[in-house]
Amino acid sequence: MSSSGVLQAGGNITVDGTALWADILETAQIGGTPKGGVRRLTLTEEDRQVRAWFTAACTSLGCTVTHDSMGNQFARRPGRDAGLPPITMGSHLDTQPTGGKFDGIVGVLGGLAVLRALHASGHETRHPIELINWTNEEGSRFAPAMLSSGVFAGVFTEQEALDKTDRDGIRFGDALAAIGYRGEPPCGQHPVAAYFELHIEQGPILEAEEKTIGVVTGVQGMRWYEVTLTGRDSHAGTTPMPMRADALLAAARIIEAVSAVALAHGPDAVGTVGLLENRPNSRNVVPGEVFFTIDLRHPNDAVVVAMETDLRGRIEQIVTDAGIALAMERVWDSPAVHFDPTCIASVRAATESFGYPARDIVSGAGHDAAYMARVAPTTMIFVPCAGGLSHNEAESAEPGDVAAGANVLLRAVLDADARLNP
Repeated sequence: MSSSGVLQAGGNITVDGTALWADILETAQIGGTPKGGVRRLTLTEEDRQVRAWFTAACTSLGCTVTHDSMGNQFARRPGRDAGLPPITMGSHLDTQPTGGKFDGIVGVLGGLAVLRALHASGHETRHPIELINWTNEEGSRFAPAMLSSGVFAGVFTEQEALDKTDRDGIRFGDALAAIGYRGEPPCGQHPVAAYFELHIEQGPILEAEEKTIGVVTGVQGMRWYEVTLTGRDSHAGTTPMPMRADALLAAARIIEAVSAVALAHGPDAVGTVGLLENRPNSRNVVPGEVFFTIDLRHPNDAVVVAMETDLRGRIEQIVTDAGIALAMERVWDSPAVHFDPTCIASVRAATESFGYPARDIVSGAGHDAAYMARVAPTTMIFVPCAGGLSHNEAESAEPGDVAAGANVLLRAVLDADARLNP
């Protein structure tokens, strides 16, 4: 596809990069941390506050804002043909416990910049244009990640999602009701013509290659596990080493095995233990129970399966040798995703129309777009982040790169508006 379709469809419109950057700095104050990051966990008071900010910002541009039964927010700008399904943009406003200013929210605020540009120019699209804030993308409070987009796409039932609990035993459904975002429209019964998601790369490739735009062709496969090891609490001073059932020692060996498995399955494989709870967590007690998580990822689903098989074998040997009881559950399985070629072409044409240096890229992280690809033509746009650092309070991006990503988002959406449902 040439860039001519983009240029004909409102190609002279661009986003206000200064206003976009100001939005990033303003929203970073909602849940802002002393180190300059953001702690805005799903369905907390901070989440409620940023949702209210989102609603006010979108309604000021003439949009109608609604939310569904999972709390997903939809800001709708009318099109000429109200009977057409909307072309959508989106991402998320929740963060990690020690998150940054850019993960997720760049996609929401970049979409807001698109709405602002359309509003300022008076450009009328054929389709309605919608901006979506997805609930609980991160999965840091309620696992798994991408929970509400997963319900939207039929990956999870709404009831199982509402019954998820955090580490304090609070139900997702109760927390959603507590902040006032349990909507009437059933999640998933919302038409979508296409979906575009802008995001920081969360990796080092674009910056290293001095590329402004990543044209995202898909998302790698990933699996999450929860593991509980049960040994025996005993006195640290009186229990001889050969007579211990040390759950933490076994966990340490499994953590090492996770790394070994990833290294054994090629340069694209990664494995992580990111959460660990040691019990009773006393300095003079041999640990009797350990809970931890495992995250395995690879662009090829067959390799993910091989990694799991390899790891399970190593874990079984470790716990057998240590005399430790094992409970291991796979809590999330997100297969590799291949994005829609026509949406990718719209992003590529938009990028070329601006002359931004770009490359094709596969996402190493999960995103709501991975589930949206099951129900609508979908793709993503990446912009660089400093050092590839993300899920960190020091997460950073350049204003010019963020504005460039929003400009590509704008023209890709306009191209899709001109092309879809003639």
